[in-house]
Amino acid sequence: MDGQHEQATARKAQWLHSEAECVEQVRQRLGNILTLALPLGLGKPVALVDAFYQQACKHPELSLTVMTALTLERPQEDDPVRGRLLTPVFERLFRRYREPLYTTAERRGELPPNVQVHEFYFKAGARLGNPIAQQNYVSSNYTHAARDISERGCNVVMQLLARHADGRLSMSCNPDTSNALLERLRAKAEPFVAIGVVHDELPFMVGDAEVSEQHFDYLLNNDSQQHGLFAVPRLQPVPAADYAIGLIASSLVKDGGTLQLGIGSMGDAIVQSLMLRDQRNDSYQQLLKQLGVSASLSDQVGGRLPFEHGLYGATEMFVEGFLSLFDSDILRREVYDFWALQQLINEGRCQPDNLQADCLTAMADVGVRELRGKDFEVLQYHGFFRDDCRYREGRLIAASGESCAANMANPSSQQFIAEHCLGRALRNGKVLHGGFFLGSEDFYARLRALPEERRRQLAMCGVDKINQLDLNPRLFRAQRRDARFINTGLNVSLNGAVASDTLESGQVISGVGGQYNFVAMAHQLQTGRSVLMIRSHRRGASGPESNIVPHYGACTIPRHLRDLIVTEYGVADLRGKSDREVAEALIAIADSRFQPELIRYAQQAGKLPADFVLPESQRSNTPQRIQTIIARAAAQGLCPPYPLGCDFSDVELRAAKRLLKVKNMSALQRCRTLLQSTPIDSASDELLELLALKQVSGLKQRLLRRLLLAVDD
Repeated sequence: MDGQHEQATARKAQWLHSEAECVEQVRQRLGNILTLALPLGLGKPVALVDAFYQQACKHPELSLTVMTALTLERPQEDDPVRGRLLTPVFERLFRRYREPLYTTAERRGELPPNVQVHEFYFKAGARLGNPIAQQNYVSSNYTHAARDISERGCNVVMQLLARHADGRLSMSCNPDTSNALLERLRAKAEPFVAIGVVHDELPFMVGDAEVSEQHFDYLLNNDSQQHGLFAVPRLQPVPAADYAIGLIASSLVKDGGTLQLGIGSMGDAIVQSLMLRDQRNDSYQQLLKQLGVSASLSDQVGGRLPFEHGLYGATEMFVEGFLSLFDSDILRREVYDFWALQQLINEGRCQPDNLQADCLTAMADVGVRELRGKDFEVLQYHGFFRDDCRYREGRLIAASGESCAANMANPSSQQFIAEHCLGRALRNGKVLHGGFFLGSEDFYARLRALPEERRRQLAMCGVDKINQLDLNPRLFRAQRRDARFINTGLNVSLNGAVASDTLESGQVISGVGGQYNFVAMAHQLQTGRSVLMIRSHRRGASGPESNIVPHYGACTIPRHLRDLIVTEYGVADLRGKSDREVAEALIAIADSRFQPELIRYAQQAGKLPADFVLPESQRSNTPQRIQTIIARAAAQGLCPPYPLGCDFSDVELRAAKRLLKVKNMSALQRCRTLLQSTPIDSASDELLELLALKQVSGLKQRLLRRLLLAVDD
């Protein structure tokens, strides 16, 4: 770390009045070669980023490079029919959010030559066919992002901050890579600048997210009225196939275990299914039976009964569903930051709400003997030691001034500690560790409204602590008991390899993120399992196409890390299986329209015997069967279309349902529907007003109006 920056971090940060002033200060300090590191997702200070970008557009001598991931863009609807509904909805939901100028220019192919943008994770599908974005994409595991950004010459680190009522600061949604990046930059001893921008609407989060002003060189306030937070719109209902996948995956989650989830409709379906499992168990088990879920596999790997012990979340993304599980008291298994204490809790030798003297003997049994000062601090923070005792030079000092050797294996020390130093109950346990979050406006509001005691159970930290075991293997192994790391994939080959981020052509859809790390970690943990959810088929250019494929020219998860694969038709347990067993298991959960072709390929490749016959019980994998099961469950209130809430108003939701029905009609169905009478009542009048179809001109508008009036909600 250079002396100039060392001096800057030793004093209080300089508060600036505007983005323009900040850009000027940075240019004076660092010159005309600037490489900006922006957080993934929500934590980008858009107004400040735009100020740097505008300077680069005005001054060609300024070389500006942006390093980031998941730039959040305002959604757009190009279809003119859907646009009648969605364009006004997007205007309402994103009235205060402005996407960064660099992403608008990149999307249009208009970035100036002195500006480069490198991302290691795209919004899914957003940069397909964009040559500049594809060429500048950097493929990095999330845990390597700080390293890779540092090595590319980063010299400006910036992000949004939350501010507590008492003035404390928090990285809130994005402590994921920032601390690790700053540590690397300080170790390089080259000039750099750290900037924090306070946003009043960001929830104040605890854990490693909490920082002091000395963490930054410059601080400024964001105008939240002009630059609101990006909120993920809740407009897409959970499809039947995703609900089936979520229900099946939920049966692989073990009570008292650990959960990781990603964003999307399948993650939402898992959350709803876990709540069904806990609150309406009879109905839940009946649904599993209808879906053909193997009771023996779910009992072996996960469970079907309500949660007696609850779950702990260790997840790179703190998705909205985790807050629903927290509110439902399913996310309630607390973990503690001392490996031996966590191990004893796991073994039932230490009761968090009733500490007894035998905990001291148990500590010695697992290897904690001579207590160190930093161990004492952690244990005291968690209430294992009373607040009125102290540690000094290898001794524990009671409030009376009496002391003993800090030796947990010494019988006399054990007696003294039990009488004078041992706490009554543990405290400050965490039910979730998350790297970053992103969600709806309602999600942010619920986080802001959390009581302090509840908020402190949700800790934000770096992905180096979430996505791997390296920093503290004994502790993280103990905390992540029965871990289920649940992610999504695009397709799976018959050898068990999974593609999740890249097409066969090499075009990047999204990015590897933390998926590889979580899959690898599942194999490192004695009781861990990786669950990859994949829809059995997709809509291709010429009709349905299977997502269980003979082979594929891209790979995110290699075959030697194959584990549990879930489609809407069941689970394929691939861990430790032979190639023949893997092929059989995957074909069993493929859509039945594609099973004969997959069998022929596997036989030709020598992976299945020539006389292989698929059991009759595995030949009814049809979308119609899944649609029927989920539709019946939805009618009973078990599988609501929007399990985590909806951002449509009532009339918008009615319009959305009707537009979807019209879209899914065949030509013959549309003709028949057009022949029906279409009376207009007050409700229909409101719907036509919303879609700007009260007064129509042209044949297409008249036909659309008539179809929308003829279908029901």
